[in-house]
Amino acid sequence: MTASAGKPMTHEDQIRAIIFDWSDAVRAKDAARLVANLAPDARVFDLITPLQYVGAQTVRQRVEQWLSSFTGPLAYDVHQLRIAAGDDVAFCHSINSIKGQTKDGKAIDMAWRATVCFERISGQWYATHEHSSVPFDMTTGQASLDLKP
Repeated sequence: MTASAGKPMTHEDQIRAIIFDWSDAVRAKDAARLVANLAPDARVFDLITPLQYVGAQTVRQRVEQWLSSFTGPLAYDVHQLRIAAGDDVAFCHSINSIKGQTKDGKAIDMAWRATVCFERISGQWYATHEHSSVPFDMTTGQASLDLKP
């Protein structure tokens, strides 16, 4: 990969490119593109049950189901992205947000915390672990879905 002006991309640049390509994939509702950089044995802790999804194919099925639940355009943004990248391992965290309408008419406008761990395998970065979460109200036990970045 090369950056503009022919300079090689840093590891951080490469991770950033993957994250923002994923954002574009969500807006395009392109499940294949969204999981293209997942390791075959990736482990994903999603916002919904079950506790984890294991394997890129399982995650792709979940992503296809999720993206197909929306009608019309999706707004999807990554906020406060921080990346730490070594030669073969990297991680990043961000606050992500989505806005859209489900096919059953429910308006979705929410933000959540995201952490992604990457490994560089044969010169290519792959996400080996993703973790998404939302805070919850300790008094009510309800997820705090109305927070904004």
